[in-house]
Amino acid sequence: MFNTIGIIGLGVMGSNLALNMASKGEQVAVYNYTRDLTDQLVQKSEGQGIHPYYEIQDFVQSLKTPRKIFLMVTAGKPIDSVIRSLMPVLEAGDIIMDGGNSHYDDTERRYDELKSKGIDYLGIGISGGEVGALKGPSIMPGGDKEVYEKVAPILTKIAAQVDNTPCCVYIGPKGSGHFVKMVHNGIEYADMQLITEAYTFLKDRLHLSVHEIADIFDTWNQGELNSYLIQITADILRKKDELTGLPLIHVILDRVGQKGTGKWTSVQAINNGIPSSIITESLFSRYLSSLKEERLTAESILADPNMNQQPLDKEVWIEYVRQALYMGKVCAYTQGFTQYKMTSELYGWDLPLKDIALIFRGGCIIRAEFLNVISETYQSQPNLANLLIAPYFAKKAKAYQSGLRKVLCEGINSGVSFPCLSASLTYYDSYRTGTSNASLLQAQRDYFGAHTYERNDREGIFHTEW
Repeated sequence: MFNTIGIIGLGVMGSNLALNMASKGEQVAVYNYTRDLTDQLVQKSEGQGIHPYYEIQDFVQSLKTPRKIFLMVTAGKPIDSVIRSLMPVLEAGDIIMDGGNSHYDDTERRYDELKSKGIDYLGIGISGGEVGALKGPSIMPGGDKEVYEKVAPILTKIAAQVDNTPCCVYIGPKGSGHFVKMVHNGIEYADMQLITEAYTFLKDRLHLSVHEIADIFDTWNQGELNSYLIQITADILRKKDELTGLPLIHVILDRVGQKGTGKWTSVQAINNGIPSSIITESLFSRYLSSLKEERLTAESILADPNMNQQPLDKEVWIEYVRQALYMGKVCAYTQGFTQYKMTSELYGWDLPLKDIALIFRGGCIIRAEFLNVISETYQSQPNLANLLIAPYFAKKAKAYQSGLRKVLCEGINSGVSFPCLSASLTYYDSYRTGTSNASLLQAQRDYFGAHTYERNDREGIFHTEW
C-alpha cells in the first residue's frame, strides 16, 4: 500500500501536521534528516497512519503517484537543499508543497525552476502555531489552481472548520499564498502591539492589578473585540510564576524577538508605495525593545513629563481604552487588506479578499469576530478601496475615534509610549483629509531639485523658478 502524502521536517509544526493528517485518515510517510525526531513522532502516534522512513529514496518511493510531498523545514537555504535532494528521485507531475514561512519571492523562483523540470510546486501559508497544526490551521495555498485541486481534499480536511467551512481556499498563482501569510504575520505584529498598549494604559495610568486587567480582557472577549489574541492575553495575565509566585508577566524580560515576516511585510509595502505605518511601527517597537540596556540607562537620564496625574474614573476610561483598541485593530487590519488589494492589482493575482477574511476566522493567530464583517464587506463591495469607508467601519470610527484621541492625549501627557495607537490615529486622520500638507512638500522638492508639480486648478506639469 502506498502512502497518500509525505512530510519532510518533523519539528513541532511538521510533526503536528503529520498527526493531524493521520487522524483524518491519511497514510503519512515521514522523514527527517535526524532520526531522533522521526522516532519521537512514531512513538507519539502509536503507529496509526504514520510511516517512518530513514532514507530519502525510500520515503519518495513509498508515495502514491503523483507524489505529494509537504516540506516543513526552515525557510531559506534549507528549503533549496531539500529540493535538490528530492530532484533525482522525483518524476514529472509530482507535487512539492512548502508549508513554511518562505518569502514569496523565493517561492516564485522555486516555482519557475521546478516548472521547467516538470515538477509542480505550491507555496502554502499556514497559521495557527503548534495547536493549529495539530487541530486545524488556517491554510493559504498558492500556485497553479489545477495542482491545488489535486491536494485540496487533504488540505481542506486538515484545516480549521468554521460553520462547517474549511479555513482553506485557493489564494492565487505562484507565490501569492506565502504573500498572504506574510501580510497576515504583519497584521499579527500590529495587533499584538496594540493589545500591549491597551494593557499598558490600564496598568500604568489606571493602576489596575494584573488580575483586574485579565478580567477586563475576558469581558472584552465576549463582545466585538472577540479574538484569539484577546483571549490568550487574559490567560497570560492570570498565569503565576512557579518560582516566585508572582504573575508570570512581571518576570518576563521586556525584550521581544521576531523572525522576519513582519519586516518583510513592511519592506514590501515600502517598495511598492503602500501605506503600512501601523505594521511598520509595531516592528520598530520590537527593535526598540531589544535595546534593553540602553533604555535602562536612558531612564536615569532623560526627563519624564513630571506632571501630577489626576485620578481618572476607571469605568469611563476602561471604555475609552476598549474603543481605542477596537479603532486601532480596525486600522491595522485595514492596512493589511489594503496591502493585499494593492499588491494583487500590481501583480495581477486577483486575490479573493472576502475568502481570505473567512479563512482567517479559524485556526490562525489573528482570528477575530470582525473578520466576518470584513468578508461581508468585500462580498458586497469587491472593489472597495479601503475598509475604513465601508459603512460598518465608518460608523464605528465615528463612534470610537473620540476614545482613541482621549487615550492618546492622556498617554502623551503621562509620558507613556503608544506607537501603534498613535500610528492608527495618524493613519485615520491622514486618510480622511481631502486636502493635505503634501502641496508644501511638493513645492520644496521643486525648489531644490526642479522635480516639478501639478496644480489643483488646471491640467499639466509645472516648474517654478523660485
